[in-house]
Amino acid sequence: MRWSVSLLEVVFYRYSPITFGVKSINPLTGLCYAHYAFWPIWCIPITIYAFVPQLALLNCASIFPKVSDPWFLLYIFLFLGAYGQKCLKFMLAGETIQRWWNNQRMWTIRGLSSLIFGLVEYLLKFIGISTFGFNVTSKLKVIVYKSQRNLTRRIHTKEMGDSTGSKSSTIHVPLHIRVPLSRTSANRVFAFFYSLAILALLYHRCIALLQSFTIVSLLILMADAVLAFMWATSQAFRMCPVGRRVFIEHLEHYAKESDYPRLDVFVCTSDPYKEPPMCAVNTALSVMSYDYPTEKLSVYVSDDGGSKLTLFAFMEAARFAALWLPYCKKNKIVERCPEAYFRSNLSWFPETDQIKMMYENMRDRVEKAVQKGSICHDYITNEGEGEAFSRWTDGFTPQNHPPVIQVLLESSKDKDNASHTMPNLVYISRGKSTTLPHHFKAGALNVLLRVSGTMSNAPVILTLDTDMYSNDPQTPLRVLCYLLDPAMDPKLGYIQFPQIFHGINENDIYGGQLKLEFQIEASGMDGLVGSTYTGTGCFFRRGVFFGGPLETPELNQDHLVNKSINSKEVLAMAHHVADCNFEKQTKWGTEIGFRYGTLVEDFYTDYLLKCKGWKSIFCNPKRPAFLGNSPINLHSTLNQLMRWSVGLLEVAFCRYSPITFGVKSINPLTGLCYAHYAFWPIWSIPITIYAFVPQIALLNCASIFPKASDPWFLLYIFLFLGAYGQECLEFMLAGETIQRWWNNQRMWTIRGLSSFIFGLVEYLLKFIGISTFGFNVTSKMLLAGFAIVNCWPLYEAMVLRTDEGKMPVKITLISITLAWALYLVSSIAF
Repeated sequence: MRWSVSLLEVVFYRYSPITFGVKSINPLTGLCYAHYAFWPIWCIPITIYAFVPQLALLNCASIFPKVSDPWFLLYIFLFLGAYGQKCLKFMLAGETIQRWWNNQRMWTIRGLSSLIFGLVEYLLKFIGISTFGFNVTSKLKVIVYKSQRNLTRRIHTKEMGDSTGSKSSTIHVPLHIRVPLSRTSANRVFAFFYSLAILALLYHRCIALLQSFTIVSLLILMADAVLAFMWATSQAFRMCPVGRRVFIEHLEHYAKESDYPRLDVFVCTSDPYKEPPMCAVNTALSVMSYDYPTEKLSVYVSDDGGSKLTLFAFMEAARFAALWLPYCKKNKIVERCPEAYFRSNLSWFPETDQIKMMYENMRDRVEKAVQKGSICHDYITNEGEGEAFSRWTDGFTPQNHPPVIQVLLESSKDKDNASHTMPNLVYISRGKSTTLPHHFKAGALNVLLRVSGTMSNAPVILTLDTDMYSNDPQTPLRVLCYLLDPAMDPKLGYIQFPQIFHGINENDIYGGQLKLEFQIEASGMDGLVGSTYTGTGCFFRRGVFFGGPLETPELNQDHLVNKSINSKEVLAMAHHVADCNFEKQTKWGTEIGFRYGTLVEDFYTDYLLKCKGWKSIFCNPKRPAFLGNSPINLHSTLNQLMRWSVGLLEVAFCRYSPITFGVKSINPLTGLCYAHYAFWPIWSIPITIYAFVPQIALLNCASIFPKASDPWFLLYIFLFLGAYGQECLEFMLAGETIQRWWNNQRMWTIRGLSSFIFGLVEYLLKFIGISTFGFNVTSKMLLAGFAIVNCWPLYEAMVLRTDEGKMPVKITLISITLAWALYLVSSIAF
């Protein structure tokens, strides 16, 4: 089978024997090489003749001429001539008839196994579908793997006596496994039949439009065309979904703790009033207490708001960490975010009350400082802290200030209360100027890349948002199960964990979990070249951000830091690379680091890394690795999605558009996945059309769908039930309820009539040069309310709710009035 795949690779490359060979050597020799290169296509006639004649005979059908037909003699000649010639050649070569006959039987076996599997594997690789585990011996590998697992288990339980120590080192144990999901084949079959149905629908719409051209029929055709495009791109996620599992207990066979790579953690925060400092503190403390060698762990906090309140919060956190870290490790606490731990009351120990009291005292001091907007002098415990706060002068503003870098903990000097080494903890507020672009989060992450490079330069980097705390202390060890595997693809660049949110109600009425995008579709991309980077919860190899040697030697990924991070030289270099002028005349943001030019820097960076050949892995353990805060009201949800919509359209229509450059540079299926996300906002076109046109048509006694007695009606039923049924089944297989799936569907209508359409309009206005200042979901909620009243999916927000999520009565009444006015005016179109 391996030969088959390799031979086909020779056939279809630029030096193919059938073209280049015939011309470069000579025709006969070229045909000889072509015969070998096309070997695997023997499987086509062998497979057809192995099934079709027998099936025809069972069904009393004839595919060969009768004996009395003169054409029968031709078939006899072809059959006897081919077999007779080959038998004669065998005998002239000294072989027996029995050997020749066995060789013929083996051709049938090869054609129905090795050759056909090789052909299929080559085709799957050609269109970008992973063929991991697709081979003739896959069942044998499963048996061997199970045997190894049983043997390893016996070694660990010492059932083999004293000799186990010497044998265990020679046994290969896997660090992880990758398993294709069982629904893959069903997805492919369904996609084929559904594609035919979509083509039939578009044909029906075009015929109707040609027979009777109206604005309504044109709008419906446009809506169906966009739906067809988005459905086609979404099928790429379903072609090869996979699941993964890691074996942390096997790490000891590959590396000692002292050999683990260093890890730099980036925590990003901005406004202390929109993102409370205590939220960032909890996130930092949760990763500082990882089950990982603390001397190899560094946490860098990026404060893009340049607030001394955030610095004060982390000074308090550094003191509390001396108690919290040994407490967690001594008692084997799993929930290592202090706020989540004390809220859960899962476990209680003799010193818990004291730790809780100290945490609450720290939280009170930080929250009082934020409330007052200043720091009480009583809270400043030494001259070093006072000197740090002195940098906030009268001219210091969030938009215009020099870089501030403060080392709060240094692993080579600071110890916790149990005399164990503490991880590095560094506060960074990058330099900003009102005359230079700061590039938002991407700019902050690039500063973190540079500053960490001068201080610790760890080969592995974790990026986290301020509200995304660690929920599993063994998460870095899960990552090592991939990074330390010698058989892993050297182009593996990062491991993404899903975004999972806590605090969402049981039915997730706002669809805030984004289960489809963050988990179901991520598993689908994982079977291709890996899931997307979602901006948080991702472990990177530092090398993915650098194309080659840099002008500043201290930033090269192989630079060895051998000085104290608090030394004058290191701090001077750190301040230099954090200055707002450093990126002038450099490739940062274009070829190095996180990419600029869009509001979705995470998606754009990930996409360009994939275009360069990097791959990723989606790791979704049973216990969520990270938990975050999701918007809990409608306005926050829609505003966030609108920002994404504008950014995604910037990627869709840039020079590196996924639908053109991506399909060509990565592979067709992965390119379609990125195109699906990039063109997300155009969902608003069919959603808006179908939110208005059918209802208005019904009120005006017009028909835009076939009658129930029309055979075409069955096509519409199949398309409707097929699309919804497949997605509902995926939700249920992912452990969700039908109610959650239904709420997710309703939220799609709301997003399409608000966030997506506003994002699309804002992008178009920016494209033609019209200012979009103030154009957002909040200011246009009137229009959204009007559209939603017209199709009624906004349920409680208008009538039943009494909390912050309730829509104002004024907007509801005006929306009803506008809907009624639209109904009266729409009669003209019908």
